[in-house]
Amino acid sequence: MGWLRKHYPFSGIQTVNILGEMGPLMAMFLVNGIWGIAAGTWALIGSTIIALVVSLAVLGRPPVMPFIAGAVSITFGVLTLVTGDPKWVQIKVTIFNTLVAGLLWWGLKTDRNFFQFIFGGTFHYTKEGWNKLAGNLAWFFLVTAVFNEAVRLGFEHTEFWALNRLFTGVDVWILFKLFIVMPATGLYLWWQVRLLQRYRVPVENKSRHQ
Repeated sequence: MGWLRKHYPFSGIQTVNILGEMGPLMAMFLVNGIWGIAAGTWALIGSTIIALVVSLAVLGRPPVMPFIAGAVSITFGVLTLVTGDPKWVQIKVTIFNTLVAGLLWWGLKTDRNFFQFIFGGTFHYTKEGWNKLAGNLAWFFLVTAVFNEAVRLGFEHTEFWALNRLFTGVDVWILFKLFIVMPATGLYLWWQVRLLQRYRVPVENKSRHQ
C-alpha cells in the first residue's frame, strides 16, 4: 500500500473523476475495435450511464466529456449504420479532436479554462498550471486528429491476409487506435500529471491562485 500511495498520484475521489470522464471513451474504442461500431456505441451508452450514476453518487455532478463525446460518437455511429460506410466513425475522431483543440485554445484566449472548470474542484493547481495543461492537450488533440486522417486516408484501400483473415484499411485504423493512440494518450496524460506537480497548491491556498 505504501508503494501504491507513493507512485499513484490520485485519491479515491480523483480516480472516480478520471474514470468517469475517460472510462466511457475507452470502452467505446475497445469494444468497437473487437465487435464493431454497433457494439461500441452500446458500450459507450452503457458505460456513460454507469459513469453518470457513480459520479453523481461520489462527486455530486455528472461527467462532462462522455456526454459530449457520446453525442458525437452516436451521431456518426448512426450515420455509419445507415450508410454502411465506416468512414463516418473514422472522421468522427478527426472532427471531435479538432473541435476539442479549438475549444481549449478558445478557453485560453477568453480566460475560460475548460479543464479548470471541470476538474478544479478535484485537482488544485495554479492558473499557470491549468493553462499549460490546456495548451499542451490542445496540441495533442490536434496532432492526433492529423494522424487519424493520415491513417484513414493512407490505408483506405488496403487489403491483406494475416492470421487467416482478410484485413482492410478499417482494421488497420482500429489497430492504430487501440495499440498506438490509446497507449500514447495514457502516457501523455501521465506525463502531464507529473509536470503539473510543480504547480500544485494546498487546498487552503487554492483561492489565491485562481
